[in-house]
Amino acid sequence: MRLLPGTRLGPYEVLAPLGAGGMGEVYRAKDTRLSREVAIKVLPAAFANDAGRLRRFEQEARAASALNHPNILTIYDVGTHEGSPYVVSELLEGETLRQRMGGAALPQRKALDFALQTARGLAAAHHKGIVHRDLKPENLFVTNDGRAKILDFGLAKLTQPETVEDAAAKAAAETDTDPNTVMGTVGYTSPEQLRGLPADHRSDLFVFGAILYEMLTGRRAFRCETAVETMHAILKDDPPEIEQAPLARIVRHCLEKNPEQRFQSAHDLAFDLEALAGVSGPLTPAPASAVARPARRFHALAAFAVLAAAAIGFFAGHRAAKAPSAGTSFRRLTFRHGMIWSARFAPDGQTVLYGAAWDGRPPQVYLTRPGHPESLPLGRLDADLLSISSAGELALSLRRRFLGGFENRGTLARVHLTGDAPREMLENVQEADWTPDGASLAVVRVVDGRYRLELPPGKVLYETTGYLSHIRVSPRGDQIAFLDHPVPGDDAGAVAVVDLAGKRRTLSGGWVTALGLAWNRNGEEIWFTAFRQAIGRALYAVTLSGQERLVTREAGMLTLQDISPDGRVLMTHDQVRRGILSLAPDQPRERDLSWFDRSLAGDLSADGKALLFHEGGEGSAPGYAVYLRQTDGSPAVRLGEGVALALSPDQRWALCRQLTTPEQIFLLPTGPGEPKPIRHEGVEYRSGRWFPDGRHMLLLGNPPGERHRLRNYLLEEPNAVRPITPEGISGLLISPDGKLVAAGPAPKTALYPVEGGDPRPIPGLLPGDVLLQWSADGRALFLTQRAELPARIYLLFLSNGRRELWKELAPPDSAGIYYVYPVLVTPDGKSYAYTYRRILSDLYLVEGLR
Repeated sequence: MRLLPGTRLGPYEVLAPLGAGGMGEVYRAKDTRLSREVAIKVLPAAFANDAGRLRRFEQEARAASALNHPNILTIYDVGTHEGSPYVVSELLEGETLRQRMGGAALPQRKALDFALQTARGLAAAHHKGIVHRDLKPENLFVTNDGRAKILDFGLAKLTQPETVEDAAAKAAAETDTDPNTVMGTVGYTSPEQLRGLPADHRSDLFVFGAILYEMLTGRRAFRCETAVETMHAILKDDPPEIEQAPLARIVRHCLEKNPEQRFQSAHDLAFDLEALAGVSGPLTPAPASAVARPARRFHALAAFAVLAAAAIGFFAGHRAAKAPSAGTSFRRLTFRHGMIWSARFAPDGQTVLYGAAWDGRPPQVYLTRPGHPESLPLGRLDADLLSISSAGELALSLRRRFLGGFENRGTLARVHLTGDAPREMLENVQEADWTPDGASLAVVRVVDGRYRLELPPGKVLYETTGYLSHIRVSPRGDQIAFLDHPVPGDDAGAVAVVDLAGKRRTLSGGWVTALGLAWNRNGEEIWFTAFRQAIGRALYAVTLSGQERLVTREAGMLTLQDISPDGRVLMTHDQVRRGILSLAPDQPRERDLSWFDRSLAGDLSADGKALLFHEGGEGSAPGYAVYLRQTDGSPAVRLGEGVALALSPDQRWALCRQLTTPEQIFLLPTGPGEPKPIRHEGVEYRSGRWFPDGRHMLLLGNPPGERHRLRNYLLEEPNAVRPITPEGISGLLISPDGKLVAAGPAPKTALYPVEGGDPRPIPGLLPGDVLLQWSADGRALFLTQRAELPARIYLLFLSNGRRELWKELAPPDSAGIYYVYPVLVTPDGKSYAYTYRRILSDLYLVEGLR
C-alpha cells in the first residue's frame, strides 16, 4: 500500500513518491526535527512478514549505515511504520547512471571521472568488509553537481569476521540463500556469482569493469538475446575490444574470468584511475575522509632516504660555492630493474610519468604517484616519453634507438593520455618539448646528417654537426635551453640557450659529461647535472647571465629530469656501466672481460687471444687508461693513458689517441719500450689501423680547414704519407691481402684500391649498415645494423650482395642494455668481443632543494 503525502513515519513526513524497486518503495520526505528533506525506503507491507526478506532489508540498513563516504549513499536513520521497516537516507538530486548514459557512450573524461568516484566508494565499502553484489547503472547515481553515489546495498554481504554476538544472526541471514541461487542482475554479474560460488570484493570489480565498458562504448559488455546466452557470455566470452588505452587495459583487467587475475582490491583500481585522472587534469577531488589505504600486495613501500649534502670546495672565476639546503629529502618512486630515460610531472603536479625499459623489455610509458610503489603502464610498447603538455597531451618517441653514446633517434608521436593510438609526426627525432601553452613542440631532429633545433617543427633556430640533447622551453616560451655536444657520440658539452629569433648563447661550458636539464620554477635559472674534472658530478644551476652555483652533490650519478612549479625535483640515480663480453678461441661460452666500470673494446687480435681496450670511468680518473688483456680471463695489464684504437699484428704496439686539443695519436708498447708519437706535418689524426704487414698504417685525419680522408702511413718513412681516399671518406677495414680498403660514408661505402684507382661499389649494402671486418678469404664482410638489440651480425658476400645472419649478440641479462657496439670479429669468425652499455635507474622525488 502506497503512503500518501502527509503520512508521518516517526519524525518524518512523506511529501511525494520517488520510485519503487524489488526491495521496497522510495519517498521524498521531510525530517521535521532538522527541517531537511530526506529519502525514505519502505519495505512493502505485503512482504513485511517474510522473515528472509526482512533479514535482507535489515542487512542493507546495517551495511549502508556502517559506511560514511561521499561516493556512497548516506544512511541517517532506521525505524518501523505499522510493522514495515524503513530506512532514511540523504535525498539526491540528479539521475541514475543509466539515465545519464541514455544508451550512448559518455565522453572519456566523464567516464573516467565517474569510474574513479565509484572505485573510491567501493574501496571504502570493501575496507569495511562489505561487498555490494548488485552493482549496475541503475544503482549508481549522478548528482546535479557531478558526484557519483553508490546506491542500494540490498544484496550486500558482510565478509568481515563478526563478534560472537553477531555470529548467530549472520548464520541465520545466510541460510536463506541457496548456494545455487544466482544473486544480482543478469548482465551485471560475475562468473563466480553465476556458478553459485562465494562472491567476495573481486566480484564487484568484475561488474565495475562491465559498467566502465558500457560508459566508454555505449554498449553492454555482456548482452545477448536470452538470459541464458548472456550468462554463457559472462562465463566464457570477452566483450569486443575498445580503443581507449589505457582505460581499455583497466577494463580488461577487471573483466578477467578468474578472480585471481583481476585487480585484487578497489584501492589498486582507484590508484590506477587516479593516476590517469591526475594526468588529464583535476577531477572530483578525493575526500579528506576517505579511508586509509591498506598495505599493497605487490611491494613494500620504500623507506625515504634523507641525504644532507656538504659544500664542495670553491668555484673559480664567477662561480659561487653554496651548500645545498639542509633537510633535502629523496623519496624513491620506482623499484624495478632497468633504465629510465625521461620523467616528467603531470599537470596536476602530483602524478609522475616516466619512460622505462624494465627487465629487458621494450620501453613503455608509466604513471606513478609518491607513496605508491606500483606504476601504471599506459599500454603502448616501444614508446618512450619526451614531454607532456599543460593539457595532458604526450609527446612520445616511438621505436627509440641509441646510435652511439647518448645519441638516439625515434619517431615523434603525440597522443592524449586517454586518447586513441598515437599520431606519428616526424622521423629521426632525438628530443621534443611542449611550449607552455601546449600549442606547439620544440624538436631536435637529424636532417642531412646535421642536428637541428626547431620551433615550431620546420623552423630552424640552431643546427650543429655535433648533437643536441635535453631541450626545454622556458616557462615564458621565449627561449629554449639545451645541452650542446660538439662531438657526435660524446656526452661532453655546454649549457646553451637560443631565442625564437635564432640567437644562441653559451651559459656554461667545459663539462666532461652533461646530461639532464630543466628550468627552475620561476624561469630565472637553468638547472643541470654535469661532471667536470675539478668539481665532480653534481646538480648545478646557471642564470641567463652565466652565474653558476652548486645546488647539490650526492654519491653516485644523478640525472635531472624535471622541476615542478612548487620546486620539487625529479631525478634518476643511474648506475652506468660499459662492459665487454668475449668468446675466446675454442671456448663454449662467452666470458666477461670488463675490468672497471667503463670498459670499451678497441681491437681484437687476429687469433682472438688478445683484447685491447680502454677504461673511461671512475676507475681510470682523471682521464682514460689503455689496457691489454688475454681473452682467457687473465688479469689486464695497464699500458698507459689514452683511448685504445688498434693492436699491431705482432701485438707489440697499441695505437692510441690522446684527448688533447688538438687530438694526437701515438703508439704504446705492450712490453718494454717508450711511447712513439705519430706525426705528419699539418695533419691531425684521429684513428687508424695496421696493414697486414705491420709496416704500414691506415690513418684517418685532416689538415686544418679540410675534411678528413684516409692516408697510407709508412712507419719507417713518416713523411711519405699518401692519400688513399677523397675528402670526407672514412672507414678502416683493410682486406686480408692489404690491397683494398672498405670506406664510406654509408650507404655509399665502396672498396678503394690502396695503390690508386677507381673505387668499386659494394653490392647489397643497406642504410644503417656498419662494416666490422673482412672474412679471412676476402670474399665477404662482417657487418651489423647500429641500434639493434640484440646486435645481429651478418656476412655480406661481395660477389652478389647476399647477406647471411651469422650471430646475434647481447648480454644474458638484458635489463638496462641500450646499446651494443663496437663489435670485434676475428677474420676466421671463431672469436669475437663486443661492448655493451647498461644503465640501471631508480627514480626519486627530491624535496628541499634551493
